[in-house]
Amino acid sequence: MDKKVEFFFDFGSPYSYLAYKALPPVAAAHDAQIVWRPMLLGGVLKATGNRSPAETPAKGAWMRQDMKRWAQRYSIAFENNPYFPVNTLTLMRGAVGLQPQGAAFHKYMDAIFHAMWAEPRNLGEPGELGAVLQQSGMDVGAFQALVNDPAVKEQLKKNTEEAVARGVFGAPTFFVGTEMFWGQDRLHFVAEALAKKS
Repeated sequence: MDKKVEFFFDFGSPYSYLAYKALPPVAAAHDAQIVWRPMLLGGVLKATGNRSPAETPAKGAWMRQDMKRWAQRYSIAFENNPYFPVNTLTLMRGAVGLQPQGAAFHKYMDAIFHAMWAEPRNLGEPGELGAVLQQSGMDVGAFQALVNDPAVKEQLKKNTEEAVARGVFGAPTFFVGTEMFWGQDRLHFVAEALAKKS
């Protein structure tokens, strides 16, 4: 596939979860490849002077309702995570480290997004994360070694720095060529940009 849509995401972003579910049909409809770009949202927010919507109580309350509306629109399971916010550093290192492994990466993505936003668990607690990985058939020891690999740590840092350099300020963010789109509610614009690439 020559057409590509880059997807910058963090597991801690509920809107990234929605995009994870909603983007594949959009890409498939336009014969486009999804380029998965795990980044550390906390690093992006710090570098850009942005803040999580959850830090503003009124906006956070609205966001929880908005998420439910979008989940109903997409017909996907969603529950507000009572442990939110969760430090996603280890989770995102896992995504970076597993990405070259193809099938293992997608199994991991499914498991972590599900445990964060469909049947919420406290993934900031190592024992709970280990249980989720085991239930998904993953080797917890190998995972721990992977997320502590200096090359994996460096790659996540590079991904995050690249995101900031390209203008990313939040998640999810998509790129079709040089065009940037922020928010899962902009997928119709992503679709239009992919259509122009035909």
